[in-house]
Amino acid sequence: MKSLHGTAGMLAVVVAVCGCSRQHKAAPAPQATAVGSALVVSSGDKQLGPAGAPLGQPLVMQVNDDQGNGVTGALVMFTGPAGVKFDPSELLTDSSGQVSTNLTLGNTSGRYQLTAVTNNKAGHALPVQVPELAAGYQEELGYQVQRTYCSRCHNPESTPEQVSNHDNLSVPPHSFDQGDTYNKLSDADLTAIIGHGGPAMNLSVLMPPYGKTLTKAEIQAVIAYIRLVSDPPYQAPGLVYAKQ
Repeated sequence: MKSLHGTAGMLAVVVAVCGCSRQHKAAPAPQATAVGSALVVSSGDKQLGPAGAPLGQPLVMQVNDDQGNGVTGALVMFTGPAGVKFDPSELLTDSSGQVSTNLTLGNTSGRYQLTAVTNNKAGHALPVQVPELAAGYQEELGYQVQRTYCSRCHNPESTPEQVSNHDNLSVPPHSFDQGDTYNKLSDADLTAIIGHGGPAMNLSVLMPPYGKTLTKAEIQAVIAYIRLVSDPPYQAPGLVYAKQ
């Protein structure tokens, strides 16, 4: 009897395990009912959010045909570096030719290069690279500091929370994502400009000094934020970057 009970117990465990396996079986991948000739970003690229947290807006992609019309039923798949989560990672385009996925970036701050891909009529992949930005503590601090002291002049776009003063200045400041300008400046140059004003680097007198307003850590945080949002991406001098 003892052996029989033991066997029955083992069978119960096997049945339970099999049942759990069936319950957690991955759903089959959606099957495309149409294909397009182009894949484009509709919205949600170049977002900035805290590392390891969901981004504020979904990433929306659109599949078009040769005439630029949206294609319904085309399969779009998303991939990214380790730690990035897509919800969902593959889906079919809706009646407008669009798909939407929610993004969570990895726990490491920096620029994440994501990929969206669909196939054309010839079966060839049409990949699109999508950059997203994850901010660590320092970049998050820099974002908050620049919102308080910098964005009213450096951001040319007005928002409901803040009216831009950019176009009212005789020398319009560069927005912080203009890598062609800021990548040429060293951290020491930016520290001098922020701390002592534009004249410290023979730049516009309209850039006031913030050395007595901001702490050293806050100035460094603003620089970290500028480096993060730079487009093209900033590459620190002296480092060797491997080709991917």
